[in-house]
Order: sequence, then structure tokens, then C-alpha cells
Amino acid sequence: MAYRINTDNIYPEGTLVMAKVHPSLQLVIIKYLQRIYYCAAVGDEHGKQQAYFERELTPVNPLKVTR
Repeated sequence: MAYRINTDNIYPEGTLVMAKVHPSLQLVIIKYLQRIYYCAAVGDEHGKQQAYFERELTPVNPLKVTR
């Protein structure tokens, strides 16, 4: 049985985030599927996507993130 969880994310699509391992690169969240965020570099949204778990990301502007 395929089971997808798409309602438990704290970062909505389009949010600017940074990866904790590479904080100088800003990322934009393209989609969220099965507790994995698929992100692309800002300005290169159609390029290669990177997958991150929520614990590996930090918001660029923490005041705009809502639960």
C-alpha cells in the first residue's frame, strides 16, 4: 500500500532555505514528498534538484516560517 505524507512539513513550497552543510548557498523548496524536501539553487529552479530532510535545512528568514 503506497502511503504519502504531505501535510506534516513546516516549510511550504517556494520557501527560501539553506542546507546546514553548505549555508552560503540559498535554496528554494520545489516540492515536498514523503518527508523529503526537493530543493534547487535560487535562480536555477529548473536545474538539478537536491533532496534534504527537514533537520538538514534552516530557513533564510525564520520569521516567515509558520507551522
